[in-house]
Parts: sequence; structure tokens; C-alpha cells
Amino acid sequence: MHHSASPSAQPADLRAQADVHALVARARAAQHIANGYDQARVDELVAAAGWAIIEPTRNRALAELAVADTGIGNVEDKVRKNYRKTFGLLRDLQGAKSVGVIAQDAATGITEIARPVGVVCAITPSTNPAATPANKIINALKGRNAVIVAPSPKGWATSARLIAHIHAEFDRIGAPRDLVQMLPAPIGKAATYALMTACDLVVATGSQANVRAAYASGTPAFGVGAGNVAGIVDETADLALAAERIVRSKTFDNATSCSSENSLVLLDAVRARALAALQAHGAVLLTAAQKLQLQSVMWPDGKLSQAVIGQSATVVAERAGLFDVAALQPRMLLVEEDGVGQDHPFSGEKLCPVLTLYGAADFDAAIALVERIYTFQGAGHSVGLHSALPERALRLGLELPVSRVIVDQAHCIATGGSFDNGLPFSLSMGCGTWGKNNFSDNMNYRHYLNITRISRPIAERIPSEEAIFGSYFAKFGRA
Repeated sequence: MHHSASPSAQPADLRAQADVHALVARARAAQHIANGYDQARVDELVAAAGWAIIEPTRNRALAELAVADTGIGNVEDKVRKNYRKTFGLLRDLQGAKSVGVIAQDAATGITEIARPVGVVCAITPSTNPAATPANKIINALKGRNAVIVAPSPKGWATSARLIAHIHAEFDRIGAPRDLVQMLPAPIGKAATYALMTACDLVVATGSQANVRAAYASGTPAFGVGAGNVAGIVDETADLALAAERIVRSKTFDNATSCSSENSLVLLDAVRARALAALQAHGAVLLTAAQKLQLQSVMWPDGKLSQAVIGQSATVVAERAGLFDVAALQPRMLLVEEDGVGQDHPFSGEKLCPVLTLYGAADFDAAIALVERIYTFQGAGHSVGLHSALPERALRLGLELPVSRVIVDQAHCIATGGSFDNGLPFSLSMGCGTWGKNNFSDNMNYRHYLNITRISRPIAERIPSEEAIFGSYFAKFGRA
């Protein structure tokens, strides 16, 4: 679907469109070659792209470049994320069928055939300028697609370095480099939008503005919802374990993940003990005056400040002039809150190791409170639960507007798939219609496939009217 430029388009916009159409033409030529690959060859492409980021020297250099360029997160956690997210994805894809016949069912007479979607436009955020493109590239290649990355301006150099490594690996195996490309710098809205309209599928991770634009592009799109995760600690939780997991999750990569907890609802019965357990792991509770001071630094004009995004608790505390950082060495800052909504900015997403504490009299009150938080922000994403009662997780899954309930785990590490849970490894979480998305699972290789079905005749199966309507008539009568 090639949209021509509007008459009012600026010369720069026209140039961006010309650049994009050249990239897409090369992508289509490369994808045509990949279309002829068998499963073994496809799996070589996947391994090549995986090794491009996992090889330790390259991984560390990518992590260092990402932090240097974006100023977000920390190097050691990015090294871990680049490795774990990619290695986990490679594990998920190992042995998965994505070429030719992938399923046959004699009972239904249906044969499923995997086909490529074509050229994928991958929109990626500055929070993960290596891990997210790698994830999308590998999933796209698994389906024999070509992919063109539209990185955030701050993450451009990191994504460019990653793609150079992928091209070097492709050279080793004799695969066309044009299967993986990216928009040239400087990245602008015009080029990104032109790419969305020219490709066959858009996968958008990042700001809600990008996701809305993807959905409005006229090209089929998978976009993700906003994060603002709440966790619940109930009266049966193992508080020492819960505190360790919450702090590990909330401090990972300085809380840049959309899966980091932003609020924690503590049941009154365990509030004091849960708070003490968090403090034992380096969390520092702010006074009301410090909270106000922090609020003015985090939201100077009603919008979350770049000065805190992806910074450590120490840096945030220092920039807000809260206390002697050297003496306290906080790993995480805690603020107490009882309100939700625009007038209570701490009830929203903070993208740094600041966690908002709420109290609830009982589990019913906790559910109602999380529902209020998600009505304000974060609906559809996920909820954390620390509890010894399995039925409580079921209640959250039945009652809250969430696509995932993460039980007794470090939330931000578990949500996108982990070696000790069954969710697919992903950096793009569908949030369902609650989060204005068209899917509610972790984005995975099947989202990058078209599936053709062959239908063969089977023995007829026609039920009687009694079998269909019997119980209805018995209860309500025929008339």
C-alpha cells in the first residue's frame, strides 16, 4: 500500500518517502529470496541474528553504547537483558515450525501452512535500543520476513551497531543483508510514518503516540499498551521473598521496563512488616515533605521529566536534593499515597526506581484499588501478586482488566517470559482491548506469520435440534 505524498509535503518529507521506498524495495527483493528457504536455513538466519547480540564482547559494547547515548538504564542490567531475552527467545524458537506445513489434524481435515507476512516495520523504544530490535528481528526472520527497524532517535546508534553485527553474521552464512535494515539518521516522524504505510505489518513498542500512529497507518499493526503495574502483597505472603523480588524487579535497569511495578498495595495486616522487609533491601521511605520535593522534580510541568527516566534511585534522590545520598545509599525510593488520578502523579508510571505504597484493609479493597489505578493508567497490562492462596490469583484473572497475573515472581523479569515460567520471551506485551490493543498475549513468532489452511472433506456431523436446543427448551419452553 503505497501512499503518495500530499501536495503540502515538505521537500524533507518527500526525501524521507523516497528513502523509505528504496529500503522497502530492497527488503522485498531479499524477502523473495528468503521465501524459498527451508526450515533449516531459516533457523540458521535466526541463530546468526541471535549470536550477533549474544556474543559477549558485542553484547557489552551494545549495552555501553545504549546507556551512553540514551542516558537510560544501567550497563550490567542491559548486558543481562540482551542475553537473557535473546537466549530465551532462541530457546522458544528451537524446534518451532514456521515454514511449510506446521500442523495437520485428521479429525478436522485441516492442514496449516506457515507463510511470511512480507516486510515488517519494527518501531522500537529508547529504553531497549538493542534487546527490543533483536527480539523483533529474530521473530520476523523465523517467519521468512524482511524487517526494517525504525528506532528512537536516541537509540539509533545502538540499533545501527546491532544491525551491523547481524549483517556480519549474514555474510558468514551467505544470507542477504537486506533482510534486516533500518531507517537512516536523522530519524523523523515523516520517515517513520512513510515506513509504516509502505510495509505489510507494523510492530510498535514504545510511546502510546507511536502505537496510535501505527494503528492509524492503514497497515495491519500490533501495538502495545501503557504500563503502570501494581503489585499486591497479602497477609499470607512470604514477606522476605516478596520484598527481595519486588526490589529486584523495580531496580532492574533502573525501572525502564513497562513491566516494573509502579504501585504496591500492602494489606493492613502486613503493612509494617512488609515495609520493614523492603527497607532491609535498601528501600528508603520518604517523608511527606520529601515526597512533595520529589514530585516537583519528577513532574515540573505535569509531564514526567527526562531528568529521572531510567536513572538510579541515588541519582533521582540527588537531583531532587532529598537527603545525603552517600549516607543512605538508596536502591529504591518509596512514597505513600492514598489518591489516584491526574492530581496524584505518583499513581501513574514513573520509569525510575520510585515505588508508590498504598494500603488496603483486605483483599477485596486491594482489588478495588488496583482497578481504580488501572482506570487511570495501565489497564490491560499485568498485575503482581505475592500470596500463598492460589484462588486469589484466579480472582485477579477473573476480575481485573489485565492480560497477565504474575504470581510470586520478580514482576518485570517474569512478565516478558522467564526460564522459570511458561510465558513466551518477549519485549512487547499485548494489553488486550483494555489497553487499546488487538491482542493480549506476549508478542511471539506466530504474530509474524500468515497461516493458510487446507480443508479436506471429513465425515458429516449434523446434530439433532434436540442436542442443540434441548436444555434451552426444557428451561424456557418452545414458544
